[in-house]
Amino acid sequence: MIVLCESLCDYLHMATNLAIDADLLERAVAVSGKKTKTAAVTMALREFVARREQVRILELFGRLDWNPEYDYKKERSRR
Repeated sequence: MIVLCESLCDYLHMATNLAIDADLLERAVAVSGKKTKTAAVTMALREFVARREQVRILELFGRLDWNPEYDYKKERSRR
């Protein structure tokens, strides 16, 4: 299985032992619609990371200098 994964994935997988609240994990599996605990945890971690990255982007609002003369519609036109 590791050989197949190495040929399909761009990153290494490693086993990690975690002490996770059993009830919370079961709820995560139930609400995620995933069939396995691993899939539910992976989904939860991806959503967590995405949410945190979005917060960092939102923190940039008001800190970036915009050129008021920039014509974004012109850039979208097909030439």
